[in-house]
Amino acid sequence: MAHPAKEETIDLVKEIFSSYLKEHNQRQTPERFMVLEEIYRADGHFDADDIFFNMKEGGTRVSRATVYNTLDLLVECGLVQRQQFGKNQYHYERAYAYQQHDHIICKECGMVLEFCDPRIQEIKDMMEKIHEVNITGHSLHFFGVCKDQEACKERQEADEKEPSAA
Repeated sequence: MAHPAKEETIDLVKEIFSSYLKEHNQRQTPERFMVLEEIYRADGHFDADDIFFNMKEGGTRVSRATVYNTLDLLVECGLVQRQQFGKNQYHYERAYAYQQHDHIICKECGMVLEFCDPRIQEIKDMMEKIHEVNITGHSLHFFGVCKDQEACKERQEADEKEPSAA
């Protein structure tokens, strides 16, 4: 059963996206809205190929280019955040109506852990006061190496075995 709050959020982000597309003279295609919906139904981080393959598996006909282009538009209008976790590794996540959180990233296998600590909000508030600025967002990444080296190695090997996107 669908969660009512999640459905309300999806309806709202569709309206925001629709307004953005109109304002910027962009076409409002059903595929763009399907990409948006896929993102807001997913949990956590994902890359463009995750979205493409999930939609394909679900029977939605959408091109990889449409997914990439739609992600760019969603980042521009503030509905999706793009994070860089490595040289060419971009992950995306929902940006509307979700609590701010930060990341711990393994430098070996690339695993991303999310965390939220209220003390970070306290630091932000203090920095605003001290420096007389209005902070509108932040990004915090801790980098390290998994303590469970066996699991880390397995994730690296699994990542290497994945076929590269054509």
